[in-house]
Amino acid sequence: MKQYKYSTLANVVNRFSKKKIIVIGDLLLDQFIWGEVSRISPEAPVPVVWVKDEGFMPGGACNVASNIAKLGGKAFLVGIVGEDEKAEILKDKLDKQGISTEGIFSDHNRPTILKTRVIAHHQQVVRIDRENIEQISNKYLRKIQDYLEANIKNADGIIIEDYGKGLITPALLKTAVREAKKHKKMIAVDPKENHFSYYKGVTVITPNHHEAAKAAGFPIDSNEALLKAGNKLLNKLKASVILITLGENGMMVFEKGKKPKKIPTLAQEVFDVSGAGDTVVAVYSLCAASGASPMLSAHISNCAAGIVVGKVGVAVVEPGELLDRLKKEAGKGGA
Repeated sequence: MKQYKYSTLANVVNRFSKKKIIVIGDLLLDQFIWGEVSRISPEAPVPVVWVKDEGFMPGGACNVASNIAKLGGKAFLVGIVGEDEKAEILKDKLDKQGISTEGIFSDHNRPTILKTRVIAHHQQVVRIDRENIEQISNKYLRKIQDYLEANIKNADGIIIEDYGKGLITPALLKTAVREAKKHKKMIAVDPKENHFSYYKGVTVITPNHHEAAKAAGFPIDSNEALLKAGNKLLNKLKASVILITLGENGMMVFEKGKKPKKIPTLAQEVFDVSGAGDTVVAVYSLCAASGASPMLSAHISNCAAGIVVGKVGVAVVEPGELLDRLKKEAGKGGA
């Protein structure tokens, strides 16, 4: 794999602060309830959790925006919430991170998506989901389309974060891709495995190997199958880049007109892979918007993902720790 100079890597990261990225996707509020278990309920064979603490974190597409904001970029979040208390909690937390919420619309017919995790002794006891995953109504589709038509020209890139909760539809993507191409903006997709037919014509798609296998129609159980799947998706979706994340095996980058290239994983203990895909698409998009090549963008996003999997829970990357990791990967200081 090509060895990059630290000065080259740092120059890209230092340009993040000038970049504006629109993040379109399913907005979730994650609730965490931490407690202890000392007995089994007499009412049913389930643990009794004695609650010690609880809190909320923005989730789903909000985590992509959080990664962008933490690295100094300006994130403009676009999506749907309910008209409820949970929406106010979510928007308040986003506002405190400096994330624009002007593109968030409230639909009284839908609840704000809430995922409640009860955790005792560092283990998840149960998860409770409150959501409506029907496609958004035409009224709110039009509101989002109007927002995109008015604002894409002022952005440096667009990210589609698809959790399959009803927001990302063919009609919405048609508007996003059309406006992005009209204004020559990069458009990246963190995909939902059942929606690959929606994503034709985007710049880059970042599936994990399970999502890529389902989209390709066959298991990825060898290097040959991986190469076949990546090239099939590249041609089928008319994308410029397919970046398949391989967990502990790194990434494979398929670029239009070029030979596929493997980026090895970074040697670090893995504590939690939650949110690593959000970090990859956020950092790749910031890099691409800053003028980095697909391979350079993938290298930096791979370094960022290597940091977040070493943290417990859904986490984001700090600018300083990303620069430190890049310096290390460039050879203890590079040039």
